[in-house]
Amino acid sequence: MATDATRAGGPAPLDGRTRRSVVALLASHFCAAAAIAALTVALGKQVFDLTGEELDLGLLGLAEFLPALVLVFVTGPVADRFDRRRVGTTAELVAALGTLALAWYASNDATSIVPIFVLVVAYGTARAFAMPATRALPADTVEPERLPWLVARQSVVFQAGMIVGPVVAGFLYAADLTLPYLFVTVLFVLSAAGLCFVHKDERAVAQQQATAARRADTGDTRPSWHEALEGIRFVRANPVLLGVISLDLFAVLFGGAVALLPAIAEERLGVGAVGLGWLRAAVGIGAAVVMLFLTVRPVTRHVGRRLLVAVAVFGVGTVLLGITTNFAVAWIALAVLSGADAVSVFIRATLVPLVTPADKRGRVLAVEMVFIGASNELGAFESGVTADWFGAVGSVVLGGVATILSVALWSWWFPALGRVDRLDTALVEEEEAEIKSA
Repeated sequence: MATDATRAGGPAPLDGRTRRSVVALLASHFCAAAAIAALTVALGKQVFDLTGEELDLGLLGLAEFLPALVLVFVTGPVADRFDRRRVGTTAELVAALGTLALAWYASNDATSIVPIFVLVVAYGTARAFAMPATRALPADTVEPERLPWLVARQSVVFQAGMIVGPVVAGFLYAADLTLPYLFVTVLFVLSAAGLCFVHKDERAVAQQQATAARRADTGDTRPSWHEALEGIRFVRANPVLLGVISLDLFAVLFGGAVALLPAIAEERLGVGAVGLGWLRAAVGIGAAVVMLFLTVRPVTRHVGRRLLVAVAVFGVGTVLLGITTNFAVAWIALAVLSGADAVSVFIRATLVPLVTPADKRGRVLAVEMVFIGASNELGAFESGVTADWFGAVGSVVLGGVATILSVALWSWWFPALGRVDRLDTALVEEEEAEIKSA
C-alpha cells in the first residue's frame, strides 16, 4: 500500500522486521550466487581436464538447462500455489545434496563424465524449482516502490558472490578436486537457512489471501493445464515484456563465451585453474561495479534505449574477448561485457515482477527462467558446438557479432521497446485497488 512517505516523493523507511527480512534475503542470494559460480568453475575445469573437448563444456550447460525447460509448467504453478520460502529452501537443500554427491564422485578418482552429467541434471532440477520461487521473493518482501532499491542491492550481492565463488573455487580446485564441491554444498545449505528468516510484506499477504478467496469462490482449487500456461500467455500478450526477455535470450545465447573460459584460459591465454578463477571473477567484478553505481543512480529514464545500448556493448566485449591472446585484455573484456549485461539484468529484474500480478509471478518467472536458462546454459551448449566446428576463437567472435545484429533486429521488430522511458508501476496500482475492493 502507498504510504504518506511514498506519496511525499519517496518510499517509506523499512521497519525492523522488513529490514531483517531484506538482510536474510540478501545473505541467501549471496550464498546461492557464490555456489552457482563456484560450481561452474569446478565442473567446467574437471570436465575439460577429463576430455579436453569444448563440446563437453556446452553439454554441461545443456544438462543444467533441460530440467528448467521440461518442468516449466510445473515449477511456476508450484511457486504460485505454495509458500515460496519453503519451496526455495527445499530446492536449495536438494541442490546441496547434489553437489555433495559430486564431491563424493570426485574423491573416487573420477574418470568418466557420465555420472557428472547425471548429477548436473539432478542439480538443474533443484535449481528449476528454486529460481521462480526465490526470484519472486523480493516483490513479496518490500513495497513496489522499494523494489528497484532492493533489486539493485540484490544484484550487487549476486555479483559479489560471482566474484568470491570462482576465485575460491579456483584455489580449492588447485589444492584438491573435492574441496570446491564441498564449498558449494555448504553455501547452498547457508542459502536455504537464510530463506527461513524472510517474512512477507503485508501487501503480499493481502494479495495471497485475495487470490485464495477468488480460487475458492470459482472452485479453482486444483492445478490445471490452463493455469500452467498462464505465464506464457501473459508474456506473449505484453510486447515490451516479450521484447525484453527475448532480447536477453538471443543476445546471451549467441554471446555465451563464458562457458568456453576453461578452453580460452588454457589454449589462448596459457593460464591454469587459478587464472581461470580470476577470469571468471572478472565477470562478477565488472557487473558489481555497475550495480554499485546503479544503487546510487538507478536507471529511471530512457530505459528502452539504454537496454539496447547495453546489449550492443555486451556484443562488442564478446568480440574483443575472442580475438585477444593477452590475459589483461581478456580480463578487461569480460569485465566490460558483464557490466553491460548488469544493466540489462537490472532493467529486466525490476520490470518483470513490477508488471506481473502477484498471483502469476511464479509462472511468469518460470517462463522467464527458461529464456534465461536458454541464454545461459543453452548458450553454453551453442558455444560448445560452434567451438567444436570453428574453434574457440571463431565461436566467440561469431557470437559477439550475432549479439550486435540481434540488437538491430530487436530495435526493428519491437519498436515499443526502444520507446520505453520509465519502469511502469501502473499495474501495481491496479492490483492495490483490486485488493482493497476484495
